[in-house]
Parts: sequence; C-alpha cells; structure tokens
Amino acid sequence: MAAREEVLTLQAEVAQREEELSSLKQRLAAALLAEQESERSVPVSPLPPKAALSRAEILRYSRQLVLPELGVQGQLRLATASVLVVGCGALGRPLTQYLAAAGVGRLGLVDYDVVEASNLARQVLHGEALAGQGKVFSAAATLHRLSSAVECVPYAQALTPATALDLVCRYDVGADCSDNVPTRYLVNDACVLTGRPPLSASALRFEGQLTVHHCGGGPCYRCVFPQPPPVETATSCADGRVLGVVTGVLGCLQALEVLKIAAGLGPSYSGSLLLSDALGGHFRCIRLKRRRPDCAACREWPTVTDLQDYESFCGSSATDNCCPLQLLSPEERISVVDYKRLVDSRSPHLLLDVRPPVEVDLCRLPHALHIPLKHLEWRNAESLKLLGEAIREGKQGTQEGASLPIYVICKLGNDSQKAVKILQSWTDLDSLTVRDVVGGLMAWAAKINGTFLQY
Repeated sequence: MAAREEVLTLQAEVAQREEELSSLKQRLAAALLAEQESERSVPVSPLPPKAALSRAEILRYSRQLVLPELGVQGQLRLATASVLVVGCGALGRPLTQYLAAAGVGRLGLVDYDVVEASNLARQVLHGEALAGQGKVFSAAATLHRLSSAVECVPYAQALTPATALDLVCRYDVGADCSDNVPTRYLVNDACVLTGRPPLSASALRFEGQLTVHHCGGGPCYRCVFPQPPPVETATSCADGRVLGVVTGVLGCLQALEVLKIAAGLGPSYSGSLLLSDALGGHFRCIRLKRRRPDCAACREWPTVTDLQDYESFCGSSATDNCCPLQLLSPEERISVVDYKRLVDSRSPHLLLDVRPPVEVDLCRLPHALHIPLKHLEWRNAESLKLLGEAIREGKQGTQEGASLPIYVICKLGNDSQKAVKILQSWTDLDSLTVRDVVGGLMAWAAKINGTFLQY
C-alpha cells in the first residue's frame, strides 16, 4: 500500500510539473511574440549596393571567387541578396548555414517553434544546451558565430496569411523549409503575388524532393497541386519518421539552388523535380508539366489575389508538429484522462495498438493488442484472426449481450483515427463501438505517466 501511495504521489507531482512547464512555454511564446511585434514595427531597409570586395572578403571567399561562373560580380550579388527562410528545422539549418558561409547579405528566419531534444538528430546545429530556446534565435546566434557579416533577422512566429506578404516582399527569394501542406501553399501564393521565386524541399523517411516554383516560366506549386492531398495522407517528420542526414542533403541542395539564383546563374530545377532515394543511393530528375493556363495563382488573370485560410483549405494544421488529423467526431474519440479512468475501473475493453513493430519495440502499454495499421489496411489474414480471438476473449468478461468496446492507440493520434475508420467499415464489426485515444501514447506520457518513454 505504501508503494502504491508513493507512485500516486509521484504521478501527481509529475502532472504538476507538466502544468508548470506548459505555463512557462506559454509565457515564453507570449514574450517571443511581443518581441517580434516590436521588431515588425521597424521596416527592414534594402541592402545597399556593393561596388567592391574588401581584402578580407576576397580571402574568405577565394575558393568560390575563382570559379569563372561566379567571379567577383557573382559574389557582389550574393552580398546584396536577401533570402526569407520559412522553417529553421531540419531543412532550414543546413540551408542557412551554407547561405551564411557563402556570403549572402541577409537572412530572414521564420519559425514559431522552440528547440527540443527530439530535434537534435536532424537539426544538428542547435545543441543540447539550447533546448527550450526559440529556433530562430538559436539559428541567428549560430549563424552569427559562423559569419558576423551576414545579417540575420529572426521572426519568432508562424507564417500566416496576415504576415506573409509583408515578410516575403522584403526579400529577394523565398525558401520553403516547412513540413506541412498549408504552409507550402501559403509560401507559394505569397511569392507569386510578390514576384519572388519560391524554392521548396521536403524529406520523409529515406526520400526527398526539391524544386523551384514560378521561376523562368516554370509552374508554381498550385500548377502542380491545384488541390491539396487528402488530409489523411499528409504526414510530418514527427509522425512519419525521417533520417536526419536525408534532410541535411536536401537542405544543402536547396542552398545550392538559392545561391545560383542569387548569383545570377539561374536555377537547375525550375520546371523539374529532383527526387532523392537515400536508401537506394540514387537521384533522378523528372520534368513537371508546364504552367497551367487555368492555375488559380499564376495565370494571366488569377483568382488568388489575396491570401486565404490555408488550414481550412488543406484541412490540416500548419503549426502543430504532430500534424493532427481530424477524421473523427468528438463522440468517436476519448481523451487519455478518460481512458485512464476506464482502465482503473477495470471495465472490459480491447486496446488496439496500431503502430509499426519498430515503435512497439521501444515502448508499449502491457494490456494492448498490437496489430499494425498496414495489416488492417491490407486485411492481413493472420492479424484479423488475432483480432477476432481477442474480441471473443474480451466478450467473456462482459455481461451477456453487451458489446466489447475497442479503443485504438498510436503514437500521436493520427494513425489511430485511420484505423478507426477502417474498423468502422467492416460489416462484421458494425455492432462494436470503436474509438481512438486522442494524442496517442505521447499524450499518455505527458498527462498520465511521466515515466513512459517519449520518442
């Protein structure tokens, strides 16, 4: 009994500390926003023209200056160029590092997020000591140490339809380093409306892609994707898994395209898409279709003449790292707090864990039945047999005639919603109540069991 009381006491203390941490993060976000609002009142003036390089600059950039394609004039163009980088994470860090090292005059850094331990495998320049600090301020400090001559302007905020045009028009090039579809549409439309070329890169698992939109007669993002993808297919690094070096490679390639544009050499991937397969060890380039004559953004008489609500347009969030889906109604979902009460009451139910096996190897709830989402999508015979046996066994603990409720859990609450939709479509299970656990196991770790592994 004493041990149980100690566990309850510790759990209560962890919950209290979590609330305190949440409050501190909110205060930090408010302070950063207030600081940013004060910065926004001071306009960024254009960089002055530069007629010659100093001896120190010639020495510093000598290895690239002697390239006949670049030369002194190209270096002078870089020194007066400005680039707005949207996202200072896995793609933005190598991009900004190489732009600063090459001598780009000004970098605008846009990111609302703070540094977390889970970032460090991909965002290698932040550092353990900077956990909790705004990414834009961490990036600006690192870049200043690399090159004090490069001006870094931090914008500790999410790019929104209210701010995008004002920010984009201050810079020569826009680099989209975000990890969500709403921001990609937002960056594209803002750049098209202001006549800037947007460069877009993305990476997931071992794969990546890169292109330059709306440049040299090439298509814009809306030309390629007139409509956003189905919301259930949208995936971020947080939920979709990625190898850090893959984002590093794509960020470096994105930096190369920015440098060529800024130096007047022109991009290589306007009207084409570079595809990278790191696991297979190869790259390939495919041609994109020409600019659409009916494109809503870049046609002669566009219908997109102002920025819109891109989260509603895409049906997904632009500011949540977990890229949360909203496939179910509130009645089809249960919070981790309510699920914990159900567990404590010993009410008969079946908990279905639909994460991939590699994640289950890291951590799991002991009473959960593991069937990967892919097995449900494929109607894997062995998994269906296992599920049927678990349902029959679970019904033995219920009152006669009562159905056995099924609760589905995953890491963040995205795959679990997809699994609920699949189970609801099976006619042989239509008599069962199926709900997903909101926020998944990471919500369980944050709100119920502070010792549960977070990953």
